[in-house]
Amino acid sequence: MSRPLRLSLGGAIDRKKPVNFQFNGRQLCGYKGDTLASALLANGIHLVSRSFKYHRPRGIFASGTEEPNALVQLEVGPRTLASHQATKIKLYEGLKAFSANCWPSPAFDLLGILGFFHRILPAGFYYKTFMWPRWGWKIYEYLIRHIAGLGYCPRQPDPDRYDHMNAHTDILIIGSGPSGLAAAIEASHSSARIIIVDENSKFGGRLLSDNSKINNKSGPDWAAQQESILASNPNVKMLRNTTAFGYYDHNLIGMIENLTGPITGVKDKKRQRLWKIRAKQVVLAQGAFERPLVFSDNDRPGVMLAGAIRTFLNKYAVIPGRRVALFVNNDDAYRTALDLNAHGVEVVVVIDLRKEATGVLPNRTISEGIEVVEDAAITGVIGKSHVKKIEVMMLSEDGKSVQGEKRFFDCDLIGISGGWNPAVHLHSHTNGKTVWRKDDGVFIPGKTLQNIISIGACSGNFSLQSCLKDGWTAGKKVVKLTGFSSKKTNSPKDTENIPEQPWRNIWIIPSNAPAGQNDKHFVDQQHDVTAADIQLAAREGYQSVEHTKRYTTLGMATDQGKTSNIP
Repeated sequence: MSRPLRLSLGGAIDRKKPVNFQFNGRQLCGYKGDTLASALLANGIHLVSRSFKYHRPRGIFASGTEEPNALVQLEVGPRTLASHQATKIKLYEGLKAFSANCWPSPAFDLLGILGFFHRILPAGFYYKTFMWPRWGWKIYEYLIRHIAGLGYCPRQPDPDRYDHMNAHTDILIIGSGPSGLAAAIEASHSSARIIIVDENSKFGGRLLSDNSKINNKSGPDWAAQQESILASNPNVKMLRNTTAFGYYDHNLIGMIENLTGPITGVKDKKRQRLWKIRAKQVVLAQGAFERPLVFSDNDRPGVMLAGAIRTFLNKYAVIPGRRVALFVNNDDAYRTALDLNAHGVEVVVVIDLRKEATGVLPNRTISEGIEVVEDAAITGVIGKSHVKKIEVMMLSEDGKSVQGEKRFFDCDLIGISGGWNPAVHLHSHTNGKTVWRKDDGVFIPGKTLQNIISIGACSGNFSLQSCLKDGWTAGKKVVKLTGFSSKKTNSPKDTENIPEQPWRNIWIIPSNAPAGQNDKHFVDQQHDVTAADIQLAAREGYQSVEHTKRYTTLGMATDQGKTSNIP
């Protein structure tokens, strides 16, 4: 079985086990190990749904829980599930999925006409309209309720069973990326009871998506080796497909373990298990979310996070596009260009916001014959239902406007990267403060009242070497804090350990017109919140972050701000 956008080798999929599924009634095929998103991309499908407010076309944007666009209605009958992210659905035989928020199809949605009325539907318009005549509210309410919503609930009783479990442990580690694994391995040398949790079915985090090396082993091989070591230790419990959703008093953490269903691809057992775990010490190793860039027409299908492109390429052996342009402000995104080029995918251009891209990875990219345009920005995207071409201009000295001649590049995929945001969510649940780090513009964990340690990218240390060192150090520390002792070991090391240059943050990428005029700069793609909406909220007095959120619905979509609260 061949696929036009599938690599013949590589990835964590099983090509000997094809999986048949349906999307919008169309019969398609993927492989065991695919997600619905990777299988759709392998079949050449980018356009998956429509946005909430304007019903604009929406494509796959990310590769995990941060996905704002690719929402589907899963299955039919009493087990149907609304607003599920295609990036988190494991492919299984007979799966049926349908596009969300469109009729009759994502390619032609009748309510797409709402986009033509965007000037009379700005942020907070519903607070100022539908007020007259008073008797008309019953009509307005009926229409609004029928237009709103991103799916539907089953009318039949839920046929599935659910379970709950209470547990106590000495050490709880949330996240199994490089820092989480390093902490777990170091702590496992003691006799402490350890629980390590991850939302995915395999441990490793970004190691499964990058071509990194640890102790001269590939990232996936090193992660698999550590996972095997932990599995053989009777003091270690490993919870896969498990999401920590809440942090409560006295180190009580609530978690949901997906036993069956779309997250696991397994049927005919209990659907989910609620865990209530109380730990003496908690290590937060949740990683970070790649930050998008806010530029003109940045919501077109075919615009994806650079790290997501790398995940689909290396983990699922999928080529999301044939001609790729990258728009970045950091060195890490150049790994995507190098990986694509290594697989024979044409990288048309890398546009870098920084005045000079002089790091090891940019120089390596240039040496491979890929054009890098420095101190420039994408000022427009041509193509409505899919990317066809980009418009590029040079930035002014202060980065607040563009200048010079326009350049155009033909492409069918745009990879963007604005750096990384640490996942500080659980830390914040503990009444822990976050601290703004001005150098790279990120919030990092500050003081907390509970027994927790944030490590790795979750604490703002983004390099692989610092993640490994953080995990190793934290493992030793929590063992000591819980009253145990461990043997002397050495920290694992990033074999390459390539230094990276600083980012350049430009929060709203300038174009030929101010934000809000002509083309749109989207901050929250699911709820259609633009940079102009946020500016409007500020002008109307909603300058508090909470007020801005409520007035514009910024960050209130299913991704809960992971790709929208800090552009």
